[in-house]
Amino acid sequence: MRIALGLALDAALICLFAAIGRRNHGETGALLAVATTAWPFLIGMTVGWLLALFALRADPVRLRGGIPVWLSTVAIGMVLRTLTGSGTAFSFIVVATLFLGAVLMGWRAVGSLIAGARS
Repeated sequence: MRIALGLALDAALICLFAAIGRRNHGETGALLAVATTAWPFLIGMTVGWLLALFALRADPVRLRGGIPVWLSTVAIGMVLRTLTGSGTAFSFIVVATLFLGAVLMGWRAVGSLIAGARS
């Protein structure tokens, strides 16, 4: 259950990133448009989860396991955007890396603090 919630939260935050980006650029926020922007990052996130779980044997819900999720989300997302002719301007890479790092690692940090306070 915890894994499913973490995966769903990551996916929702990536979709939020796509929706905010589309809105800031005056593009439609329709569900299909957001999905079109988000899919490369969702693929990267999935690879990161699989990498954390099976190759690194790390819990992707925890901070340490979240690092490959974050880095794969950005790196694979940018590669897929490049391969499909979507924009990967340097400023976009920086914003995506920082925003996705903040939200994907942020909820894990908060969870870690809560877990630490409980013990």
